[in-house]
Amino acid sequence: MTYSIVARDPETGDFGAAVQSHWFAAGDVCWAEPGVGAVATQASALMSYGPLGLERMRAGASPEDALRELTAADEGAAVRQVAMVDGLGRVTTHTGADCIHECGHHVGQGYSCQANMMWNATVWDAMAEAFEAASGDLAGRLLAALEAGEGEGGDVRGRQAARILVVRAEPSAEPWTDVLADLRIDDHEAPLVELRRLLDLKRAYDRLDAAEKLELAGDLEGALAEQRAAMAGMPGNPEAAFWLAISLSAQGRLEEARETIRVAFDAYPGWIELLRRLARDGMTGTPREALEALLPEGDR
Repeated sequence: MTYSIVARDPETGDFGAAVQSHWFAAGDVCWAEPGVGAVATQASALMSYGPLGLERMRAGASPEDALRELTAADEGAAVRQVAMVDGLGRVTTHTGADCIHECGHHVGQGYSCQANMMWNATVWDAMAEAFEAASGDLAGRLLAALEAGEGEGGDVRGRQAARILVVRAEPSAEPWTDVLADLRIDDHEAPLVELRRLLDLKRAYDRLDAAEKLELAGDLEGALAEQRAAMAGMPGNPEAAFWLAISLSAQGRLEEARETIRVAFDAYPGWIELLRRLARDGMTGTPREALEALLPEGDR
């Protein structure tokens, strides 16, 4: 009733898992942990395979040994489907003999695609082909695999929920930054379409975050370039427009700033009030006069 992929990026070492199913909140079947690996469990899913699989790999077991131990202790192993990948790129997959057809899996270098209750037995191979052919970051390649599975018919019941989860190769000193992407759709008529929209949106917001760091480091031109790229990635977005306008104003590009900030003002009146407060409180480091010049004429 689900198709999924687990993978380790050979260039970055990051881990990821992605899934789509006709089941509410199907993203719960994915796990990934920096420095350990990723797991997906499905079919008549026994959710403990996720945390227990990570626990065993964290303790040094290979994915194959971890999965063998778990299936040996599971009386329902014949109706389970599970995949695991570790930090060495080792992969193992189990498709139980009693999983509902069409079912199967494709294990590649550092990844595994698996599916059950599919319209067609071509789903997992198509996912693998798309994953290997895709370029870019791991999240985008995982999504390409899901879209290929859907292109082959996907879940025989249709579609409802999806998720992409990507974590760093190794835990960092700032663990709150170790999840690189965690996007999920719990109930939607076209979850992969919505998931792609959210992934594109996340990339644009990541650029806004990068711009803020560059500003703090004193690289104003670099920050402006990131803000422009964010705006290009989500045209019409009031958040991107507002902060780009603030940066333009700080650099004396007043006419361009006024044109840009209208996107935010037209979207919601709260942006006008926010600009008033920023000008009053001096929160941005931009001169008050420069900020007030961005206000609509009747609000200055």
